[in-house]
Amino acid sequence: MVCALGAAVCFGTATVLQAVAARTAATGRGGEAALLLRALRQWRYIAGLGLDGLGFLFQIVALRSLPIYAVSAALASSLAVTAVVAARLLYVRLSGTEWGAVAVVCAGLAMLALASGPEGRQDGSDTLRYVMLAVAVGMLLLALAGGRLSGKGRSLVLGLGAGLGFGVVEVSVRLIDTLAPANLFTNPAAYALVIGSSAAFMLLTSALTRGSVTTATAGMVIGETIGPAAVGVVWLGDRTREGLTWLAVLGFAVAVAGALLLGRFGEAPVVEEQAT
Repeated sequence: MVCALGAAVCFGTATVLQAVAARTAATGRGGEAALLLRALRQWRYIAGLGLDGLGFLFQIVALRSLPIYAVSAALASSLAVTAVVAARLLYVRLSGTEWGAVAVVCAGLAMLALASGPEGRQDGSDTLRYVMLAVAVGMLLLALAGGRLSGKGRSLVLGLGAGLGFGVVEVSVRLIDTLAPANLFTNPAAYALVIGSSAAFMLLTSALTRGSVTTATAGMVIGETIGPAAVGVVWLGDRTREGLTWLAVLGFAVAVAGALLLGRFGEAPVVEEQAT
């Protein structure tokens, strides 16, 4: 759980840095790929990617010892980290309700830590590996077409797509049983991991730039928690400690609900731009 929380700290801090860079990069023309390339020229985005890389290493370690549902909820708590970082570095004022939401997230994670059992020992089927690859490709296509989407549902679609991409990464880590190159090249989950993470970053960058980031962030939290948690329980054998299933379910719901209440902090860096 320490590694899962370490990943949340890295991802939450990276969100603040990347949102600033994404808003700066939004002034140019071109599609989603061009937007991502402009963002990559911003030092804040590069620093955010560095933190994302460190967070990903923590995430891998956590997924090797914890059920996916526990790691998913911990990663959703990165919004609480984003809120605190925004309050400290960008001088964004948190209301009493929002500080309460941070406390709710922490309470939910504490419940999960008490109730979580060891990770499931099922390896997952080849069918599941190909399903993850198909979802990853679908999210990549959505990312490439993101600039053409319009309407009120655009932010939710982009955010949900980003969440599903990150969810593919979570599941794929569990479906890669060995890092031997010969096996990696023949494992569909390895390709799903790379494609899913790339699509998720493109979708998240687009969501942070155009439309309601609060709505997009809520969609991302839903996409990266509920689906992967269900896959872990149904297909990979994730379980709770005996007699504590109710506590794990409650902790998961509480942590995700608190994260959703903090969804506006994907937009926090706008305050910094206005101040400067």
